[in-house]
Amino acid sequence: QLYRDARECLTLLSQRLGSQKFFFGDSPASLDAFVFSRLAPLLKAKLPNGKLQQHLKSLQNLCNYCTSILSLYFPWDGGEMRPPASPHGLGAEEDPHKRRNQLLSVLVGLVAMLGYAFLSGIVSIQRGGAGPAGRQPIALAEEEEEE
Repeated sequence: QLYRDARECLTLLSQRLGSQKFFFGDSPASLDAFVFSRLAPLLKAKLPNGKLQQHLKSLQNLCNYCTSILSLYFPWDGGEMRPPASPHGLGAEEDPHKRRNQLLSVLVGLVAMLGYAFLSGIVSIQRGGAGPAGRQPIALAEEEEEE
């Protein structure tokens, strides 16, 4: 019953789309985003049972619809996954400050972790001094007895 209803829904969507580029003409609407979000995974994913996928592939206008949206809004999805270019026209590998930003991120993370360790009491610094007020170093024999 569920497959029958889904097949009927796909057929009705195909009839409604007809030969138009989008459901309401030449520009996309929120319905197009919703329908595409349901059709694209069904069309592209590898499924254990492909009954519904085969029916979708038989509806050529819905396949063209998905392909058109993919190429228009996701041009890097043509087999090789690469992110879109940055606004400055530089790819991720061409970013001149990439290494500096990575180093700064690591340093900020390290400072944050050390700050937390000191503030929470996990790590503390004790100053040793000479004289009666300071702690005396443990002799080797005493150290072995403690173990």
